[in-house]
Amino acid sequence: MELTPLQWGLGAGAAFLIGFSKTAVPGLGIMTVPLLAAAFGGRTSVGVMLPMLVFADLFAAGWYRRHARWDELRRISPGVVLGLGLGAAALWAFGAMPGEVDIMAKAIGWLALLMVAAHLVRSRISPGQLSKLSVAILGATAGFATTVANAAGPVMTIYLTAQRLPKEQFMGTHAWYFLIFNLVKLPIYGAITLLTPNQPLFSSFSILFNLYMAPVIVVGALLGRQLFPRIPKKMFENLALGFAAIASVYLIAK
Repeated sequence: MELTPLQWGLGAGAAFLIGFSKTAVPGLGIMTVPLLAAAFGGRTSVGVMLPMLVFADLFAAGWYRRHARWDELRRISPGVVLGLGLGAAALWAFGAMPGEVDIMAKAIGWLALLMVAAHLVRSRISPGQLSKLSVAILGATAGFATTVANAAGPVMTIYLTAQRLPKEQFMGTHAWYFLIFNLVKLPIYGAITLLTPNQPLFSSFSILFNLYMAPVIVVGALLGRQLFPRIPKKMFENLALGFAAIASVYLIAK
């Protein structure tokens, strides 16, 4: 596998951030999207990233398994399933037109940024549970975003922050959401690879690169686990929302 030093550096940086974000600051992981896209290109990076995410999800789900709010997961899951279906159809349809994925990423970025703003306004005016319609929209957006661009982080951050969960429950729910639905995406990406062999999402390169990056992900996950208890709840929420906003701007600008 022949890669330039820059590609190795960008890939290793992304791997570390994926591990760290899964166990310390959700939302930070979205910053890996530009790193991997710069290293390997947009469509290839989507397939490279998914196995890395699943591997890191295993650590987060294992460490925070007792804190997951399954009622919140059940509440948002129907919308997510709908979004997954729509995202899979879009990713297949645009298999030979990678530029269209960038258009969808911009749309996701605008929507997520609007949601961050709406959440901040809403939290000052009328704190409380989200309506069923709001949950359905967030779920569908998260499902679509995670399928086409591995970019559901900002949307899920908004949803979980709005629930006013303790940071441990936030992490547990976040971890299990992404583990479950990233695992669901594996066969979807596999099927799309078979249907669009000229623009595959998975390849021998993506698998081999993941094997090389596994130790880096472990280092990031372990460091995040050590730092997480030291992060105050308010700072945790502000960091999560802040990175969600930054990621949204990136999706719009890229």
